[in-house]
Amino acid sequence: MILSQTILAVLSGTFVGFSLGLVGGGGSILAVPLMLYVVGVTDAHVAIGTSVLAVAASAFANLVGHWRAGTVKWGCASIFAAAGIIGATAGSTAGKLVDGDKLLFLFALIMFAAGIAMLRGRAAVGDPNVRIDAMIAAKLVALGLGAGFVSGFFGIGGGFLIVPGIMLGSGLPILNAVGCSLFSVGAFGLTIAINYAASGLVDWPIALEFIVGGALGGLLGTRAAVTLSAHKRALNYVFAGLLFTVATYMLTQNGMVLLAAS
Repeated sequence: MILSQTILAVLSGTFVGFSLGLVGGGGSILAVPLMLYVVGVTDAHVAIGTSVLAVAASAFANLVGHWRAGTVKWGCASIFAAAGIIGATAGSTAGKLVDGDKLLFLFALIMFAAGIAMLRGRAAVGDPNVRIDAMIAAKLVALGLGAGFVSGFFGIGGGFLIVPGIMLGSGLPILNAVGCSLFSVGAFGLTIAINYAASGLVDWPIALEFIVGGALGGLLGTRAAVTLSAHKRALNYVFAGLLFTVATYMLTQNGMVLLAAS
């Protein structure tokens, strides 16, 4: 039983890492349902605490490549992440107080939002050499607080919120926003994981297995992305469809539980 759970955790982490490397987002939001319905974690809060730790590790690992490529604008990234850490602390504290079934029901709705975000095209325009002034800093702080709270409450990386938030707040093009977002995803995830771990809501062995699988999947996904770059839009559609399917299943499962309890 333990061996089979280990294999499932590594394979689930590999799938999440592969999807992140292939389509550049959305994969982390599948970590919680994979923890629950594939790996077999029975507590929703433990699934969130464990998965978000794995997501944070994956984000920091992928950040290195963007850092070396010079796409990370550390001024914007730092302001957004610092504000988001405050929001993530508040959000994760609130999320722990919500009944697990209700939280998963709301989580499924967020998955629909992530799927819709993947279907929308993102403009490539922007100024990679933007200079931070008081107005830009204020917008980054406000958007960072909001994105951090949502990420913390639902225990997600929040890349589908963070990338457009950084673009809107700073005026950076998407390539730089993606690089900056990885720093925020890692910072938010680590903050949420620490908060959940303080309440004993992280399964450390499963988190490690998920991280190992994610590292392997990320390498495979990145290589596949180069080969399939011409079909990236189609891949986004496929992945959004997967999010919608899993979200529908979660709504059905947890909706029945909530109706039975009412």
